[in-house]
Amino acid sequence: MADSSFDIVSKVDKMEAENAVNQAQKEVAQRYDFKGVGASIEWSGEKLLLKASAEERVKAVLEVLESKMIKRGIGIRSLDTSDPYPSGKEFRIEVGLKNGISSDDAKKIAKIIRDEGPKSVKSQIQGDELRVQSKSRDDLQATMALLKNKDLDVALQFVNFR
Repeated sequence: MADSSFDIVSKVDKMEAENAVNQAQKEVAQRYDFKGVGASIEWSGEKLLLKASAEERVKAVLEVLESKMIKRGIGIRSLDTSDPYPSGKEFRIEVGLKNGISSDDAKKIAKIIRDEGPKSVKSQIQGDELRVQSKSRDDLQATMALLKNKDLDVALQFVNFR
């Protein structure tokens, strides 16, 4: 019998992200505590630009955006958030969406699988994703459970389970 395998990826569904941003924009426009502070969320290329007149207000806008992302199934680890910085009379936060697993994170994940996972499981880095193989499907599922319980810097999805 051939080896079973699955891929570990880190991807953000662009449509879900846009839906979450639209919901956050509506909430920011309607909420009373954001009236008159110039609070806004807008796309700036591949990044989101959050603006408000005060640092605590722009952090509150970020919290609204994060809550909408979570409701749409996008993990907070998928967001690459900068610190608030002043720009003229307003404060801004840039938020990027992380797609793909960096080589450093892939090496960390492969080391976790090698050290703590079942012995029959092998991992292989392929670009911005990892392929995990084993003869036993149960070992692969144990590996998935192991990685879900680890506190990693990236949001992981498991795809192509065969």
